[in-house]
Amino acid sequence: MSLFDKFQPIVDIRSDLQALGIMPFGAVTEKILSSTEAIVNGHQVILAGTNNYLGLTFDPECIAAAKQAIEDFGTGTTGSRMANGTFADHIRLEQELASYFERKYAIVFSTGYAATMGMGSTLAGPGDVIVLDADSHASIYDGVRLSGADIIRFRHNDAADLDKRLRRLGDRISNTLIIVEGIYSMMGDQAPLADIAEVKRKYGGMLLVDEAHSLGMLGEHGRGVAEAAGVEDDVDFVVGTFSKSLSAIGGYCVSNHAELEAVRFAIRSYIFTASPSPSVIASTRVALRLMQERPELRERLWENAHRLYDGLQQLGLQVSPQVSPVIAVTIKERNQAIDWWNQLMQRGAYVNLVMPPASPTDDSLLRCSVSAAHSPEQIDRIVEAFAAVKNSSN
Repeated sequence: MSLFDKFQPIVDIRSDLQALGIMPFGAVTEKILSSTEAIVNGHQVILAGTNNYLGLTFDPECIAAAKQAIEDFGTGTTGSRMANGTFADHIRLEQELASYFERKYAIVFSTGYAATMGMGSTLAGPGDVIVLDADSHASIYDGVRLSGADIIRFRHNDAADLDKRLRRLGDRISNTLIIVEGIYSMMGDQAPLADIAEVKRKYGGMLLVDEAHSLGMLGEHGRGVAEAAGVEDDVDFVVGTFSKSLSAIGGYCVSNHAELEAVRFAIRSYIFTASPSPSVIASTRVALRLMQERPELRERLWENAHRLYDGLQQLGLQVSPQVSPVIAVTIKERNQAIDWWNQLMQRGAYVNLVMPPASPTDDSLLRCSVSAAHSPEQIDRIVEAFAAVKNSSN
């Protein structure tokens, strides 16, 4: 036996792909032409798989703020928030996030993964219980496994199954953490948060919602699914990322629990990693402001989402169960999914290829994400690329 034996299935898949001359994982972006177009693997493509939901990656105000921060503070902090890595703008961003979410406390992390994993691994511990949606993101699973808590999964988006799981806990409910996402990253479906919040009110426990893929797109102020469902008061912790709608990198947690300030000093992914660079914090602060000042971005995002969803559905493709800025096309056969991904690239559309175990089922996905920056013509070209690929396989 070798340490490497367990990686043989990955080696086999890579060998198959190399033999076909296809490398969908880690496709190389050679040049960015705009927030919606690039040269990827030698092909000029429309970017339909970048999670750049509000299209702010090239916003002049964000870029100017990042440049100025580099001039003023240099390229990095070279230390953790616990050491020399807390700059004034880190604190300002935390204050602005708390204000935006109408919460009292906020923590800024270096990545969204660190935020979600860190909160999942720290809030609950040995003797506690974590009840999470079965389709939760890998960062959530990684966190809860590190926690030492007892982990219980409930069926995806099934509030009745959550009810059953919580009912069985009895007195243990007082030290139970419930974890769900707002919009799920693979299929783009929304959590039934109104129903989940009702179950939480019935039994107790604390509720953490990951709004990574719903920030900036749902609710009157864009705060996500919890705001849209009118249940923000039932959510104890909101976590998310800067790498989607805010077009940077980093993560956050906001809460009204004063204990969050104590929890901050126990989160290993916060304590033992370098803090976000000044340029990232600066551009994120501007993006957070622009997201609130430009509600038309959210409107264009949803117009584009409906346009792509309807177009793919009219082609007879098996698409996500509901419209969202994340739209996945299910392909049963792995080799067909690989072939379609490659043909889409050649026809000028870059999407994400997702295969098991990353996909929530045994099927493969061609995952699209739309942006407010996409033009209607670009959305139509993505649909046309799918149509051409579908027709070529008939």
